[in-house]
This record gives sequence, structure tokens and C-alpha cells, in this order.
Amino acid sequence: MSPGDYGKIVKPFVFLDLFSPEAHAVGDMPLHPHSGLATITVLTEGDLRFDDPVSGSGTLSYGGVEWMRAGNGVWHGKEMSPGTAARIKGFQLWIALPPELENGAVDSQYLEAPAMPVTGPATVIMGEYDGAKSPVRSPDGINYLLVTLKPGQSWIYTPPEGHDVAWLAVSHGALMGSVPVEAGEMAVLEGSGPVVLDGSSEGATFVIGSAVPHPFDLVTGYYSVHTSKVALIKGEAHIEELRARLPTQNPTGPTPVFRG
Repeated sequence: MSPGDYGKIVKPFVFLDLFSPEAHAVGDMPLHPHSGLATITVLTEGDLRFDDPVSGSGTLSYGGVEWMRAGNGVWHGKEMSPGTAARIKGFQLWIALPPELENGAVDSQYLEAPAMPVTGPATVIMGEYDGAKSPVRSPDGINYLLVTLKPGQSWIYTPPEGHDVAWLAVSHGALMGSVPVEAGEMAVLEGSGPVVLDGSSEGATFVIGSAVPHPFDLVTGYYSVHTSKVALIKGEAHIEELRARLPTQNPTGPTPVFRG
């Protein structure tokens, strides 16, 4: 999903990538900028190490989260390094920020799996569900859950009132129903009320998101998403200011999120 296709339909969710590299390739992506959005990375398989001056060091595995609110501009891409697994798999999601945050301060968090609340088969990555509230400092009105169903297991997701946008994407296995959703596929959910989800004979690991609709346009740059051209110009100008101050890359380890 990108801001130019399904992102227009399910905003504030505007970008989704299911990644599955060999672990030694982590860090190959060059440093790159963002503004006006937040990124949320969760692993469905394997593990990664983080080492950050603010958050300390640790390991992200299934259910652990990297949250990065770009606000008025950051550079990142090398903040994590390989863990113990030979291969990793997971989702990176972008959400569009409201006007009061899109050119605001940068915020980042690394939360290991034990810090994340679990209700039934679901880890609450963003928002609040079934009495479990995520520690991720995301905007109000957004839920994002990581779920694993055993073979043949059923689970019901009931979106909170006002969450008129909903979707899901499968990492492992498949979800059965009138329209099956298999690994590597995304489904936009229509209608309202509870969503009944059934794991296939091999089970299913997936993410599901719901939210109050984002009532603003998506004005995009190469790595930025804003609500107006003025906000985009401001964010991209700050990104260029940061470029001139980027630290020398460390070829043997991670480079923390650079916010100036």
C-alpha cells in the first residue's frame, strides 16, 4: 500500500510494506528522510537489535515495536542491526499525522515484546482494545493490532465507535471466509460492526488496523506525507537543513534516528 493507491482509501494508514530479508542485509538501506508521518515497524518472525542514546539497547522480536514520529523531519534507516535469527519478517506501516503534529517535534520509541499489552491472540501495537492500552505514543483514534491465530481458531475484532476505516494484511498462513486472505495479501474491510476472522488449517499471523478517518488531503513528497503544500514545503526544507548536519555513518553498527 502506498499514499497513491490504497492509502487514499484507508488514511490515516498510508503505506504498508511486508519485508522479509536475510538478517545480514539489515542496514543495507541508505539513510533517508521523512516528514509529516510516523512509521511503525513490527516483526512477525526473527529478531533485530537496537542501540539508541535515548531508548538504550535491546532486542525487537515478535510483538516488539519501533515507533518513529518524523514530524518536521528526520533521517533514519540504519538504527537497527541483525539479531540472532538468520531471516526476519515483518511489517512497516506509515500513518499520516494531523496538522498539529505534522511539522512538530520528532518522537521515537523502541519497545521490546514484554512491554506490549496482549489480549487474547492480539498484541496491541497502537491504541486501545479490550481494556489493553499500547504504550506507543501514537495519535488518538487509531488501533493497530498484531494477531496470531492457531489452526482453525476464530477471533472477533470489534472496531471502536467512529473507526470507519479498517483493513488487514497477512504475514503467515491465511484467513478463511467468503474472501480468503493469504500471506502477502491485504484486504480493505467494508461496513461496520464486529469482524469475524478464521484461521486456516495452518493458522494465520496478520496485522489489523482501524481508525477514525483522516479528513485531510495527502500531499506527498518522495518520503513525506503532509496535509497541505505549505506543510510539505516546510518539512522538506527542514530535511535539507538536516542533510548538511548528518553525522558520519558508522560502517560497523547502527546509526540512531537523526533529528538534528
